[in-house]
Amino acid sequence: MARKMSDDHKAALAKGREQGRAVRDYLAALEQDRKPGRRMDSETVKARIDEVQQKIDAEPNPAKRVDLIQRRLDLEERLVGMDEDVDLETLEKGFVESAAEYSERKGITYTAWREAGVPAAVLKQAGIPRTRRTNVA
Repeated sequence: MARKMSDDHKAALAKGREQGRAVRDYLAALEQDRKPGRRMDSETVKARIDEVQQKIDAEPNPAKRVDLIQRRLDLEERLVGMDEDVDLETLEKGFVESAAEYSERKGITYTAWREAGVPAAVLKQAGIPRTRRTNVA
C-alpha cells in the first residue's frame, strides 16, 4: 500500500529542490567566470570559427583535419554559451537566500564554500559563519 506524502513533506522537498537549484546555478556562474584564458567576445569567436573552417578546408592531413574540426566544435560550443547572459546578481541573491539552510542540511562548511570559489562577502551575507579548518592527521 502506497503512503501519501503530507503537504508539509511536499513543501519541504520543493524547498530543498529550489535551494539546490539556487546553489548549483550560482556555483556554475562562478565557475564560468573563472575559466582561464583571454576573454573573447562573440564577434572574436565567430572570426576564429571562420579561420578554423578555412584551415579545415585546406588541410590535406586527415588527422590534423579532425583536430581542427574539434577546435571548431569547441569554439561553436563556446559561442552558444556566450549567448546565455548570466545575471550573476540575481543568482547571488538566490544563493544568499538559500545557502545557510542548504549548508546546514548538507553539512557544508565555510571552508568548502570558499574553496569552491564563493567570495567571503557573499558567505557573510548568507549568514554562513567562518569555521576553523581542522586538519586530521
